[in-house]
Amino acid sequence: MNHETHDLKIPTGTKCEKCGMVGEFARKDNSGIIHYYCEHHLPHDSKTSDNGVDNHAGHSVNMFRDRFWLALILTIPVVLYSETIQNLLNFSPPQFTGSEWVGPILGTVIFFYGGIVFLRSAISELKAKQPGMMTLIAIAILSAYLYSLATTFLIEGTEFFWELATLISVMLFGHWMEMRSVSAAGSALEELAKLLPDTAERIVNGKSEIVALAELKVGDIIHLRPGGQVPVDGQVVEGKSDLTEAIITGESKPIVKAVGDKVIAGTINGNGALKIKVAKIGEQTALAGIMRLVAEAQQSKSQTQLIADRAAFYLTFIAILVSAGASIGWIAAGAAGAFVVERAVSVLVIACPHALGLAVPLVVSISTQKSSQNGLLIRDRKAFEQARLIDTVVFDKTGTLTTGSYGVQSIWTNSLKEEEVLALAASVDNQSEHFIARAVVDAAKAKKLKLEEVANFVRLPGKGVSATIAGKRIEVGGLALLKEKPSGELEKFTDREAADGKTVIFIKQQDEVIGAISLADSIRSEAGEAIQDLKAQGINVAMLTGDSKPVATWVAKELGLTEFFAEVLPQDKSKQVTKLQSKGRRVLMVGDGVNDAPALVTADIGMAIGAGTDVAIESAGVILVRDDPRDVVKVIKLSKATYRKMIQNLWWAAGYNVVAIPLAAGVLANQGLILQPWLGALFMSASTVVVAINAQFLRKIKLGGK
Repeated sequence: MNHETHDLKIPTGTKCEKCGMVGEFARKDNSGIIHYYCEHHLPHDSKTSDNGVDNHAGHSVNMFRDRFWLALILTIPVVLYSETIQNLLNFSPPQFTGSEWVGPILGTVIFFYGGIVFLRSAISELKAKQPGMMTLIAIAILSAYLYSLATTFLIEGTEFFWELATLISVMLFGHWMEMRSVSAAGSALEELAKLLPDTAERIVNGKSEIVALAELKVGDIIHLRPGGQVPVDGQVVEGKSDLTEAIITGESKPIVKAVGDKVIAGTINGNGALKIKVAKIGEQTALAGIMRLVAEAQQSKSQTQLIADRAAFYLTFIAILVSAGASIGWIAAGAAGAFVVERAVSVLVIACPHALGLAVPLVVSISTQKSSQNGLLIRDRKAFEQARLIDTVVFDKTGTLTTGSYGVQSIWTNSLKEEEVLALAASVDNQSEHFIARAVVDAAKAKKLKLEEVANFVRLPGKGVSATIAGKRIEVGGLALLKEKPSGELEKFTDREAADGKTVIFIKQQDEVIGAISLADSIRSEAGEAIQDLKAQGINVAMLTGDSKPVATWVAKELGLTEFFAEVLPQDKSKQVTKLQSKGRRVLMVGDGVNDAPALVTADIGMAIGAGTDVAIESAGVILVRDDPRDVVKVIKLSKATYRKMIQNLWWAAGYNVVAIPLAAGVLANQGLILQPWLGALFMSASTVVVAINAQFLRKIKLGGK
């Protein structure tokens, strides 16, 4: 369906017909029907390529798919009834009245049904003075068709109908793959949007009511039944269940959600029932953010595809010049007119980039699928492909290498076991909402320790908290809780932990210190593995943080980092990245996308981590959905593998033309070596098959565990 842009007034609240979000654009089709779209679902025909030419105006994935399959079905009898193929394979197909017209008739149908797509696009390229892939294809199929008609009705020679049919079929397949790769991630997300429920069960004054999603407001409480789809981003306020977040994060294992945990719109509930407080709706949800990223990625073209397009640009002129030169040369040599025309057309047909047209799109399609399966959102393909050249990775500390929340690091005891001290502290702190108290409680729950009943809970201003357990008074708090300075082993423990920037709390029982617990921003369990993997690839790893030097030193020591920068203000992080770049380093900056935006933009590649619930990040070229630093390694591995496959395919495609075009022109004719069109077509098909098979090996690349 062709679309036109009109200055149409968009009615307030108009919904996108694809996903139900607020519409921003109107399109009128050929029948005059107006369609409304949000920015994520604008039709492909509204986008232009990097050279300003919209090669796929009015095209769609389904159009190329349908034309390919019909062309392929018609190509089979054309090939079988080709005299060249029959002589080559020494066989004869069933004969019937008019069987000699199978090639001309079906070849004509294929030319006008399948080839017209390339002819129209070639006209667009020529109008823009940017001849490229479409122009080269159009020249090849037009010259092959006209020459085949001429040999059928006017002159002596070998018709090209079977080469024409296979050429058009292969090129339709290549462009089908290209468009499918561009829309692959978007299509998956559109399907998710369709899975979102049309209604939600809202709780009002203890009663349930079914309302449309558009009626929900931030702060509403909704009831999510077993097996239902989460309609909004929110926070669990009651219940416990397993949610499948694979479509958002790529993590196939269900995630346990309980009170206080965040949930994401579009994820699927397990067997439990939940009550959820609405935090984000509509365009503010993570799903909407991902769609925005996908929309940007759809307009971002592969750098290697640009190389292929440029190669096609030059190949167009080379083919025309060689064809003209061959014609002039053979005329001057006194060759027959039919032979001259055959050589000229052979060059144009053989120069058609079968393999060149498939070289990059197939690889892009597979890498797009593989990246989404691993929770990697490629917002900018050029940035993704440049990841292979990175020699330095700079991690922000808080929220990237660490969880961004306090956790228990070490426990000192006087006479009790560590678990006993932790259980007593957690039992008292369970009555407090302080972030350090919650960290102690979480640590005890993680160890499945039993929390005791407490009585007489009181807060001790400036000191901590106190409560009675089994008739004994237990106090938990900071240094002010102690009547005198720590000494002996407790002093050593306190000084050692404080030197690393950790917070130390003390536990007293009946005025006697029975233990101490140190806490700090917890290091992610996956961070060490990620850093070691990067180092194994010869990549320098550094850490950037606004935290104090003692804290930075401790984290760096735990992770085996020798290069780190501490006490760096958010506005100065980009300057630190610039300093590294001034030393000739190619820097990949990894941050949480909150206060790291300037550094992410300044770096050669910006990568945002942990975007599962906040993906509206404008400063990163690659988004890592999971809070897992190991995914940085995956991006680099996939970038290298993708580029390697693209270059291999381009060499296969270009190598064919380097050999085939001169032979088709007849440069070795004096040695009795002339590349016949049918043989050139076989080589061309073989090159295409090699490119297609080679691209499939990308699926076997192991990116590492999740």
